[in-house]
Amino acid sequence: MNGFRITHGHERAEASIVEAFSTLPTAIISDNMSRMVAAGPAVRPMHREGSLAGTAVTVKTRPGDNLMIHKAADMVQPGDVIVVDAGGDLTNALIGELIISHARSRGCVGFVVNGAVRDMDVISADTFPVYGAGVSHRGPYKDGPGEVNVAISLDGMLIEPGDIIVGDMDGVVCVPKADAARILELARVQEDKERDIQKAILQSTWDRSWVDETLKAKGCAGV
Repeated sequence: MNGFRITHGHERAEASIVEAFSTLPTAIISDNMSRMVAAGPAVRPMHREGSLAGTAVTVKTRPGDNLMIHKAADMVQPGDVIVVDAGGDLTNALIGELIISHARSRGCVGFVVNGAVRDMDVISADTFPVYGAGVSHRGPYKDGPGEVNVAISLDGMLIEPGDIIVGDMDGVVCVPKADAARILELARVQEDKERDIQKAILQSTWDRSWVDETLKAKGCAGV
């Protein structure tokens, strides 16, 4: 193996399920995935506002090199998100205005990069979802090696090609396509529960007895 690999034919999550996740906050989704799955605090929204939902086209590249990101941008289908594992290195920006524009023209709905971005004047003024770990004006190399559509990890979050990527201003979460229907149902139940809590707060009827009960069970003095 020479460090270059591109795979094809992966299964994508169903469009209807992706659309259903697009209305859910990442916090609620994360709560129903054991609160252990997230791209980590380093990967943050760089765009002005707005949410993200799509299917993952994954890229694994060496730090500072975006050759395989360009290949992924040529491969994306409408509804795809380009997700890049670059090790979190911030020395060189991996994406900027031009590659984002190209990918968008092919139907890409967002970028998630564990690395640096540039052209922040454009990115930060737009609602097109771009998530990154930092900013650098220094451009990338285009030599490789790298891989497209393989399993990657972003700060501990495992992503398979075709998985569902959901993002908002809190960050990004990956929902495994094989488990998406179950997680969606759990998240909807929690969303309804939180809506009821909001009503109870407004009516001053939210039962807060659990706080003192928990503290007493832990032996807290002064409760």
